Amino acid sequence: MKIKFHYIIILAAMLAGSSCSKLDNIKPPSITLKGQLMYKGTPIGVEYNQVPFRLYQTGYAGNSPITGTFDQEGNYSVLTFNGNYKFTIPGGQGPFQWKELPSGGRDTIAIALTGDQTVNIEVTPYYMITNQAITASGSNIAATFGIQKIITDATAKNIQTVSLFVNKTQFVSPADHAAEVDLDGSAITNMSSVSLSVAKPTFAITQNYVYARVGIRIAGVEDMIFSPLVKVTF
Repeated sequence: MKIKFHYIIILAAMLAGSSCSKLDNIKPPSITLKGQLMYKGTPIGVEYNQVPFRLYQTGYAGNSPITGTFDQEGNYSVLTFNGNYKFTIPGGQGPFQWKELPSGGRDTIAIALTGDQTVNIEVTPYYMITNQAITASGSNIAATFGIQKIITDATAKNIQTVSLFVNKTQFVSPADHAAEVDLDGSAITNMSSVSLSVAKPTFAITQNYVYARVGIRIAGVEDMIFSPLVKVTF
Protein backbone atom coordinates (compact mmCIF):
# COMPACT_ATOMS: atom_id res chain seq x y z
CA MET A 1 0.00 0.00 0.00
CA LYS A 2 1.32 3.45 -0.87
CA ILE A 3 1.14 6.29 1.62
CA LYS A 4 0.29 9.66 0.16
CA PHE A 5 3.10 12.22 0.38
CA HIS A 6 1.20 14.76 2.47
CA TYR A 7 0.55 12.09 5.12
CA ILE A 8 4.29 11.46 5.34
CA ILE A 9 4.90 15.17 5.93
CA ILE A 10 2.29 15.26 8.71
CA LEU A 11 3.79 12.15 10.38
CA ALA A 12 7.32 13.59 10.20
CA ALA A 13 6.12 16.84 11.72
CA MET A 14 4.41 14.97 14.56
CA LEU A 15 7.56 12.94 15.30
CA ALA A 16 9.73 16.05 15.16
CA GLY A 17 7.39 17.86 17.52
CA SER A 18 7.45 14.94 19.96
CA SER A 19 11.26 14.86 19.85
CA CYS A 20 11.56 18.61 20.45
CA SER A 21 9.12 18.35 23.32
CA LYS A 22 11.27 15.70 24.99
CA LEU A 23 14.41 17.79 24.49
CA ASP A 24 12.65 20.83 25.92
CA ASN A 25 11.88 18.84 29.08
CA ILE A 26 15.59 18.09 29.71
CA LYS A 27 16.82 20.62 32.23
CA PRO A 28 20.33 22.02 31.67
CA PRO A 29 22.91 21.65 34.47
CA SER A 30 22.40 24.29 37.15
CA ILE A 31 24.54 23.17 40.10
CA THR A 32 27.93 24.88 40.53
CA LEU A 33 30.88 23.01 41.99
CA LYS A 34 33.91 25.20 42.53
CA GLY A 35 37.05 25.45 44.61
CA GLN A 36 40.78 26.10 44.61
CA LEU A 37 44.07 24.21 44.79
CA MET A 38 45.42 24.48 48.33
CA TYR A 39 48.29 23.43 50.54
CA LYS A 40 47.36 23.69 54.22
CA GLY A 41 45.00 26.56 53.46
CA THR A 42 47.40 28.45 51.17
CA PRO A 43 46.35 28.77 47.50
CA ILE A 44 48.53 27.14 44.84
CA GLY A 45 49.21 29.22 41.70
CA VAL A 46 49.67 27.44 38.37
CA GLU A 47 49.74 28.36 34.70
CA TYR A 48 46.35 29.24 33.24
CA ASN A 49 44.55 26.43 31.44
CA GLN A 50 47.46 23.98 31.74
CA VAL A 51 46.66 21.77 34.75
CA PRO A 52 43.63 19.52 34.09
CA PHE A 53 41.13 17.82 36.39
CA ARG A 54 38.44 15.18 35.95
CA LEU A 55 35.06 14.82 37.65
CA TYR A 56 33.26 11.46 37.42
CA GLN A 57 29.63 10.93 38.40
CA THR A 58 29.39 7.60 40.20
CA GLY A 59 26.76 4.98 39.54
CA TYR A 60 26.97 5.17 35.74
CA ALA A 61 29.01 2.45 34.06
CA GLY A 62 31.29 3.76 31.34
CA ASN A 63 30.27 7.39 31.87
CA SER A 64 32.60 10.05 30.46
CA PRO A 65 34.13 12.47 32.98
CA ILE A 66 33.59 16.19 33.11
CA THR A 67 36.99 17.66 32.26
CA GLY A 68 38.39 21.12 32.88
CA THR A 69 41.48 23.08 33.88
CA PHE A 70 42.49 25.35 36.74
CA ASP A 71 42.97 29.08 36.24
CA GLN A 72 46.24 30.77 37.25
CA GLU A 73 45.09 31.24 40.85
CA GLY A 74 44.30 27.52 41.04
CA ASN A 75 40.53 28.01 40.85
CA TYR A 76 38.14 25.63 39.10
CA SER A 77 34.40 25.73 38.44
CA VAL A 78 31.98 23.33 36.73
CA LEU A 79 28.25 23.43 36.09
CA THR A 80 26.59 20.05 36.63
CA PHE A 81 23.70 18.20 38.33
CA ASN A 82 23.05 16.97 41.86
CA GLY A 83 24.60 13.57 42.51
CA ASN A 84 27.65 11.73 43.79
CA TYR A 85 30.98 12.47 42.13
CA LYS A 86 34.66 11.63 42.30
CA PHE A 87 37.28 14.34 41.63
CA THR A 88 40.82 13.57 40.51
CA ILE A 89 43.83 15.04 38.71
CA PRO A 90 45.45 12.95 35.94
CA GLY A 91 48.93 11.54 36.47
CA GLY A 92 51.94 13.72 35.64
CA GLN A 93 49.94 16.95 35.97
CA GLY A 94 50.58 19.87 38.28
CA PRO A 95 53.64 21.05 40.29
CA PHE A 96 52.60 18.86 43.19
CA GLN A 97 52.02 15.28 44.29
CA TRP A 98 48.58 13.66 44.24
CA LYS A 99 47.86 10.67 46.45
CA GLU A 100 48.24 7.29 44.74
CA LEU A 101 46.27 4.19 45.73
CA PRO A 102 48.07 0.96 46.80
CA SER A 103 46.84 -0.54 43.52
CA GLY A 104 48.76 2.13 41.64
CA GLY A 105 45.70 4.09 40.52
CA ARG A 106 44.94 7.74 41.21
CA ASP A 107 43.13 8.60 44.44
CA THR A 108 39.82 10.47 44.19
CA ILE A 109 37.89 12.93 46.34
CA ALA A 110 34.26 11.91 46.96
CA ILE A 111 31.80 14.79 46.54
CA ALA A 112 28.05 14.58 47.21
CA LEU A 113 26.27 17.47 45.49
CA THR A 114 22.85 18.55 46.74
CA GLY A 115 23.24 22.16 45.67
CA ASP A 116 26.01 24.64 44.94
CA GLN A 117 29.16 23.65 46.78
CA THR A 118 32.76 24.79 47.27
CA VAL A 119 35.35 22.02 47.58
CA ASN A 120 38.99 23.05 47.83
CA ILE A 121 41.54 20.56 46.52
CA GLU A 122 44.37 19.79 48.93
CA VAL A 123 47.67 18.88 47.24
CA THR A 124 51.32 18.57 48.29
CA PRO A 125 53.58 20.87 46.25
CA TYR A 126 57.28 20.23 45.78
CA TYR A 127 58.04 23.84 46.75
CA MET A 128 56.21 26.94 48.02
CA ILE A 129 57.10 30.59 47.46
CA THR A 130 57.04 32.58 50.71
CA ASN A 131 57.29 36.21 51.86
CA GLN A 132 57.03 37.59 48.34
CA ALA A 133 57.48 41.33 47.73
CA ILE A 134 57.42 42.73 44.18
CA THR A 135 57.96 46.45 43.72
CA ALA A 136 59.02 49.06 41.18
CA SER A 137 62.63 50.01 41.79
CA GLY A 138 63.94 52.77 39.51
CA SER A 139 63.68 51.47 35.96
CA ASN A 140 63.29 47.87 37.14
CA ILE A 141 60.70 45.53 38.62
CA ALA A 142 62.29 43.78 41.62
CA ALA A 143 61.15 40.72 43.55
CA THR A 144 62.36 39.32 46.86
CA PHE A 145 61.01 36.06 48.28
CA GLY A 146 61.82 32.82 50.05
CA ILE A 147 61.49 29.23 48.84
CA GLN A 148 60.27 26.44 51.11
CA LYS A 149 60.99 22.85 50.12
CA ILE A 150 57.88 20.85 51.02
CA ILE A 151 58.67 17.34 49.74
CA THR A 152 61.96 16.13 51.23
CA ASP A 153 61.74 12.34 50.98
CA ALA A 154 62.99 10.07 48.19
CA THR A 155 60.49 11.64 45.76
CA ALA A 156 61.92 15.15 46.25
CA LYS A 157 63.00 17.09 43.17
CA ASN A 158 65.49 19.89 42.51
CA ILE A 159 64.72 23.40 41.32
CA GLN A 160 65.55 23.88 37.65
CA THR A 161 64.97 27.64 37.44
CA VAL A 162 63.27 30.44 39.34
CA SER A 163 61.73 33.19 37.20
CA LEU A 164 60.14 36.60 37.54
CA PHE A 165 57.46 37.23 34.89
CA VAL A 166 55.99 40.66 34.13
CA ASN A 167 53.08 41.47 31.82
CA LYS A 168 50.69 44.32 30.97
CA THR A 169 47.63 42.15 31.70
CA GLN A 170 46.66 39.87 34.57
CA PHE A 171 47.65 36.80 32.56
CA VAL A 172 51.25 36.19 33.62
CA SER A 173 53.11 33.01 32.71
CA PRO A 174 55.87 31.66 30.44
CA ALA A 175 53.38 31.93 27.57
CA ASP A 176 52.08 35.40 28.53
CA HIS A 177 54.70 37.94 29.56
CA ALA A 178 56.40 41.12 28.38
CA ALA A 179 59.53 40.71 30.49
CA GLU A 180 61.25 37.77 32.19
CA VAL A 181 64.38 37.07 34.19
CA ASP A 182 65.58 33.59 35.19
CA LEU A 183 67.87 32.26 37.89
CA ASP A 184 69.28 28.74 37.66
CA GLY A 185 68.44 26.57 40.62
CA SER A 186 72.10 25.75 41.21
CA ALA A 187 72.82 29.48 41.65
CA ILE A 188 70.48 29.86 44.62
CA THR A 189 72.67 30.29 47.69
CA ASN A 190 70.03 31.17 50.29
CA MET A 191 66.53 29.67 49.97
CA SER A 192 65.22 32.10 52.58
CA SER A 193 66.15 35.18 50.56
CA VAL A 194 66.09 35.19 46.77
CA SER A 195 66.16 38.35 44.65
CA LEU A 196 65.30 38.89 40.98
CA SER A 197 65.10 42.09 38.95
CA VAL A 198 64.08 42.85 35.37
CA ALA A 199 63.79 46.07 33.36
CA LYS A 200 60.33 47.57 33.08
CA PRO A 201 58.81 46.57 29.75
CA THR A 202 57.57 49.25 27.36
CA PHE A 203 54.18 49.06 25.66
CA ALA A 204 52.65 50.74 22.64
CA ILE A 205 49.94 52.15 24.90
CA THR A 206 51.44 53.87 27.94
CA GLN A 207 50.35 52.52 31.31
CA ASN A 208 51.77 53.18 34.79
CA TYR A 209 51.38 49.65 36.11
CA VAL A 210 52.24 46.02 35.34
CA TYR A 211 51.34 42.63 36.76
CA ALA A 212 54.03 40.28 38.03
CA ARG A 213 54.60 36.98 39.80
CA VAL A 214 57.39 34.53 40.54
CA GLY A 215 57.43 30.96 39.21
CA ILE A 216 59.50 27.88 40.04
CA ARG A 217 60.29 25.29 37.41
CA ILE A 218 60.96 21.93 39.03
CA ALA A 219 63.31 19.42 37.43
CA GLY A 220 61.36 16.63 35.74
CA VAL A 221 57.98 18.34 36.29
CA GLU A 222 56.03 19.84 33.39
CA ASP A 223 54.09 22.50 35.32
CA MET A 224 55.48 25.45 37.26
CA ILE A 225 54.24 26.64 40.64
CA PHE A 226 53.62 30.38 41.04
CA SER A 227 53.34 33.03 43.71
CA PRO A 228 50.22 35.22 43.95
CA LEU A 229 49.77 37.83 41.23
CA VAL A 230 50.85 41.37 42.15
CA LYS A 231 49.89 44.66 40.51
CA VAL A 232 52.90 46.99 40.53
CA THR A 233 52.31 50.72 40.03
CA PHE A 234 55.11 53.12 39.12
